[in-house]
Amino acid sequence: MSILISACLLGINCKYDGKSNTTPEVIEFVRNRQVLPVCPEVFGGLSIPRTPCEICGKHILSKNGGDFTAEYLRGAEITLRMAQAAGAKFAILKAKSPSCGFGKIYDGTFSHTLTAGNGIAAEMLAKSGILIANEDNFRDIIK
Repeated sequence: MSILISACLLGINCKYDGKSNTTPEVIEFVRNRQVLPVCPEVFGGLSIPRTPCEICGKHILSKNGGDFTAEYLRGAEITLRMAQAAGAKFAILKAKSPSCGFGKIYDGTFSHTLTAGNGIAAEMLAKSGILIANEDNFRDIIK
């Protein structure tokens, strides 16, 4: 059984700014485990780097006002299909992300303010029965 993991947490440079969110604790945790690295935003067709986006109501808008809802939905659907094909029951996803955040995400004002909510891919994965954790709480959630 695979653990779905946000690729940026593993050191893959797929973040909006072209960098990663390398998290040594996550990398150590998944060592010798079967993992499936994912980046729903890239799967949806977005470039690296790209303009940052946040969830604004029912849309995902870039800081410049572009609507990328379709790309985020497509990436979430691809991520879900991959998770199902791999038999993933757990995911460690990037906190606060409009794709991968779970529980708290940025509020859509681009002011670094958090609000209750889930990223598009995280929500879709959770609704399908996959247990979601992030880089901060994965040890408490995935045992």
